[in-house]
Amino acid sequence: MIKIYYLSSCSTCTRIINELDLKNKKIEFQDIKTEKISAIQLTEMKKLAGSYEALFSKIAMKYRALGLDKLDLTEEDYKKYILEEYTFLKRPVIIINDKIFIGNSKSTIASAKEHL
Repeated sequence: MIKIYYLSSCSTCTRIINELDLKNKKIEFQDIKTEKISAIQLTEMKKLAGSYEALFSKIAMKYRALGLDKLDLTEEDYKKYILEEYTFLKRPVIIINDKIFIGNSKSTIASAKEHL
């Protein structure tokens, strides 16, 4: 099973999906802007990632705009903000069987490629 949480309007997500060369693979795509992440999906991601903080994007524009950079956020806070606002999910999130790959760093994408 391969599932990708991404933004269709994000050129980085599009580049990564193309780079992964996913032809002939059964993949489930979820554009998180048009199809919100459910609490169940986020909990599953957290189980694989180890924490909600690992899934949280601190470079999202709203992170500073809302003053979150000045707060000491808890795991429940990270969960709440990701569920409320899709931009707080670090993306793309790629799940391949029982492995999760979060974000767009070269090492993360290289690791995801190895597991395909």
